[in-house]
Amino acid sequence: MVKLTDDYRRDARLFKDAGITVPQYDQAAMKAATDAHPVWVHFGGGNLFRCFHAKVAQDLLDSGDLQSGIIVATTHSATIPKTIYAPYENRMLQVVVAPDGSMEKNLIASVAHALYYNRADPFGWFVLRAIFEQPSLQLVTMTITEKGYALRDMNGELTADAQYDITHGPEVANTAMGAIARLLFARYQSGALPIAMVTTDNFSENGQYFENAILTIAQGWLDNGFVPQGFVDYLKDPKQVSFPWTMFDRITPAPAQSVADQLARDGFEDTTITKTIAPFGNTEQTHYLVIEDSFPNGRPPLEKAGVILTDRDTVNDADQMKVTACLNPLHTALGIFGSLLGYTAVADEMDNPDLAALVKRLGYQEDLPVVKDSKIINPKKFLDTLIEQRLPNKYIPDTPQRLATDASQMLSIRYGVTIQHYLDQGGDTVQKLVAIPLILAGWCRYLLGVDDKGEIFTPSPDPLLADLQKELRSVQVGQTTDVHAVLQPILSNKQIFGHDLYAIGLGDKVEADFKQMIAGPGAVAQALHEIA
Repeated sequence: MVKLTDDYRRDARLFKDAGITVPQYDQAAMKAATDAHPVWVHFGGGNLFRCFHAKVAQDLLDSGDLQSGIIVATTHSATIPKTIYAPYENRMLQVVVAPDGSMEKNLIASVAHALYYNRADPFGWFVLRAIFEQPSLQLVTMTITEKGYALRDMNGELTADAQYDITHGPEVANTAMGAIARLLFARYQSGALPIAMVTTDNFSENGQYFENAILTIAQGWLDNGFVPQGFVDYLKDPKQVSFPWTMFDRITPAPAQSVADQLARDGFEDTTITKTIAPFGNTEQTHYLVIEDSFPNGRPPLEKAGVILTDRDTVNDADQMKVTACLNPLHTALGIFGSLLGYTAVADEMDNPDLAALVKRLGYQEDLPVVKDSKIINPKKFLDTLIEQRLPNKYIPDTPQRLATDASQMLSIRYGVTIQHYLDQGGDTVQKLVAIPLILAGWCRYLLGVDDKGEIFTPSPDPLLADLQKELRSVQVGQTTDVHAVLQPILSNKQIFGHDLYAIGLGDKVEADFKQMIAGPGAVAQALHEIA
């Protein structure tokens, strides 16, 4: 048996016998180079980072195009650095699972340090600030999910945490955005050093959203006398601080026991899964990372590791294709209806002809007609691959429960953008939509926490779940309800949907679909069958 902490250079045969490819560089030398000249910091040390960004760095370290590794920081989890990085010398096993079940296994050792960056941890709070004061630092990447950037509630008001950050200043920042703005202020104080702040989180115009969040905090600090005008000017100058837009795609669900069991059979020892993370990560073969090429302090040659560098418009076209049309909306639909119908595997959902018909109608008939071709990724081929190969892949243990997580933070992008495209066409084209209104109604039905059999289930985590469930507390499946009175405050909320659905003529349609789906047990399945 081989472990992550075994000497991959001296005992290379152990890894080879287990079918594991090992790094071609010395990890100790990489750490020394990182300490001397840090280049890359990443926020969010979870599965997506471990299976993608860390591998990009590894490829560049292997080729000699990068000497410094990645410094990983978590802002709200003290346990991840302590339990999933430190015990394994910051190593991990990337497992790429093909549709036929075969596995490509790579030992990843590109992380130099893993820190808990939170004011509750004085060590991480001090060390990461010192790293940001270094001229060599070129880029920060992010995978903290959409909610990590959110500073406002469902009514558009600043959250209590955001208000606290703004009124109390950098050194006691509580939100992720406030804590990162603190680091940028330290970099400004060290000579207004340039840097690229690269969010690779999965939402449209992500760089703009990230920039707006940081500027919200910084402007608040300026108004309260914590920072000078020069800091805000520094953040607004893309030649000093850039916020590149990106498109990222790689399905990376939580580690699966089935993969752990196969790894053990292959001779790999570190297979213990703790909640949603493990010493290994399982991911799919298909992947894309497209980044706006805006790096004011230079960058590693990311293109040598398969990253596509291009201009903002091209990034936006590719991102709109994926996030608002050809992948993410389908994911959310499967998350909602899979949870309601009792599925625990996305691949199994694709065996349901009505669910398969729903995502095909959504993708091919409603989304694809309004998608712009970025010329770097063909939308039709992308959608074909998703529906024919990626979603049905039974060896990628993705779940509808994961896909339904934080749905309230995603609807305005995943459906609102396509709705806007139809509104821009004028006339009554938006009235022709069928799948999208059904999905939005399905989400409202999902919030009840009662499945299609009439049994109670726990919806996935969502920052607005408690507030939304209060709005729906009078609704009982199988009982008569004044649907309009209940749904009006929700469906008219532009923060959630990107539109007042009544103002654009979709509110009544969503209400009708919702009313059908609360008629009684089996009503959700029947509604899906009727549009198949």
